Amino acid sequence: MGPGGNTWPFFMSGRINTSRPEENSAMATDSWVNETLYASWGQRFLVKRELARVQSDFQDIVIFESFTHGRVMLLDGVVQITEGDEFVYQEMLTHVPLLAHGAARRVLIIGAGDGGVLRRVLQHSTVERAVMVEIDGEVIRLTKEFLPMIAGEAWADPRADVIVGDGIDHVRSAPDASYDVIIVDSTDPIGVGEVLFTDEFYANCARILTAGGLVVNQCGVPFMQHDELHDTSIRRARAFPHVGAYVAAVPTYVGGFMTLGFAAKQPGLDAIDTGTIRERATKAGITGLPRYWTPEIHTGSFNLPPYIAQHLPKR
Repeated sequence: MGPGGNTWPFFMSGRINTSRPEENSAMATDSWVNETLYASWGQRFLVKRELARVQSDFQDIVIFESFTHGRVMLLDGVVQITEGDEFVYQEMLTHVPLLAHGAARRVLIIGAGDGGVLRRVLQHSTVERAVMVEIDGEVIRLTKEFLPMIAGEAWADPRADVIVGDGIDHVRSAPDASYDVIIVDSTDPIGVGEVLFTDEFYANCARILTAGGLVVNQCGVPFMQHDELHDTSIRRARAFPHVGAYVAAVPTYVGGFMTLGFAAKQPGLDAIDTGTIRERATKAGITGLPRYWTPEIHTGSFNLPPYIAQHLPKR
């Protein structure tokens, strides 16, 4: 799941205003969902039908069916995932770190309650164990019911260990060198996701990773959230000697490129040549499966535009 978690009130505009699509449209309805990530700019969806609205112990969860993006899930009024473009984010958050590592057998996923990252991790035949820790069990329950295509059969894979619990506690208590790759798929560093961006969290990530290990996490859309990339990169650099970022173009994470933070215990993992990445993908058995990720996009995604690169620590 992508960016989310803020203090702006969520609302269904069709219930409080008269905004309408074109009168001659077969999709005509008064129901619009307005995303509330930013105070003065955003996006909205024409709603076909609302499927679920639940206030969990942690956040407000809404799932609805749209006309353009399939089913959509929002947390606290912010788009997390859509059936239409989820593959972009999920593939880049998963395939890039696993293939940059090259020999990942044990993978830890923090968050990602929709199961999309778990599904992509398990596409790698070389992965022996994938542990997923999601704090909000309602996200998992609702996703299984209303967005089953996101995870597919991943929930039943014998290599998967799905834990409803606190990711902070898990990384704090896990033994040294427990994992090869850690994937953090959280909301923004506000509210329930805030503790996943702290010095302590990254220090424990470094401790429980193997010698060639690495961690990735979403760092927001830098055109609108550059402080998130800057601040979390500085924190990662206190625990990891090699820190960078790569980008993915996810349509519903509005504002341009989404950045994914990349922190490794050894140099060069963000500069593996395209041929090697292709060989690793073939060995892992994912060739032909992704709809966005390719070996060329993998290597190219680390070439950052200057307006993004300026927010990373100087090497």
